[in-house]
Amino acid sequence: MRLAMIGLGRMGGNMSERLMKGGHEVVAFDRSPEAISKYSAMGAVASSSAADAASKMTAPRIVWVMVPAGKPTDDTITELATVMKPGDVIIDGGNSNFHDSMRRAADLAPKGIEFIDAGTSGGIWGLANGYCLMIGASDAAFSLCEPIFKTLAPENGYAHVGPPGSGHYVKMIHNGVEYGMLQAYAEGYEILHASKNFKLDLHQIATVWNKGSVVRSWINELAEEAFKRDANLDALKGYVEDSGEGRWTVQEAIDLDVPAPVITLSLLARLASRQPDSFSAKVIATIRNEFGGHAVKKS
Repeated sequence: MRLAMIGLGRMGGNMSERLMKGGHEVVAFDRSPEAISKYSAMGAVASSSAADAASKMTAPRIVWVMVPAGKPTDDTITELATVMKPGDVIIDGGNSNFHDSMRRAADLAPKGIEFIDAGTSGGIWGLANGYCLMIGASDAAFSLCEPIFKTLAPENGYAHVGPPGSGHYVKMIHNGVEYGMLQAYAEGYEILHASKNFKLDLHQIATVWNKGSVVRSWINELAEEAFKRDANLDALKGYVEDSGEGRWTVQEAIDLDVPAPVITLSLLARLASRQPDSFSAKVIATIRNEFGGHAVKKS
């Protein structure tokens, strides 16, 4: 099949390469001329804008948008909607809020343009291993684009989970679960690292945990590789970003009256990681000093 890929970053670029290796034709656009040159050298058809990419397609045209969530995605879809026709398909594979995906589908429906939200997981390893795809779409749009999903995903690695919006909803919860899993591993390894009784080799422990243990996982395999390169992670600063899905998951849990303490606390731990000197900790320290004379450390 021929499709356009708008956005050739770490995800969109690797996805384009995997699609071309799978026999698909890719029309490529990115704001970076260097990125366009890189993938056109692999066989992609270069284009000068999102609209130009769409114009180089034949009906029904399929355009995959892989740009940052929010305004960049809205702007790209708005541009595409000016040139696309009834029966064409826009796929958003970024980490958009599911409310935005539902709105975009509703906005495009009167024009006859199909909208698919494809929650995409796999990171930089997706090129080699395939991408897990959680797809929200009409039955017709899903059927049309299924050959693309088959190429991008490993065997049984994609699912049509419901109508537009549902793909990003499932991906949002997926990332919330990821927050909790990462936090549990992180806390466990910190306790091991802090032990006063034993000098423990974290790489050795991660390796043995990945051999038959009930906590073995791909995440822990990545930890094993990280500890192999840097046993104490001395090269890193303990600052952790969040890309939005964890916050949205917590908000959804609140809206649904579903208790989600692990995911919530894992999100708060990421916020705490950004404070080199926590003011709230200072408040606790000074009050403890006031009421009990407990020692404080001066800055």
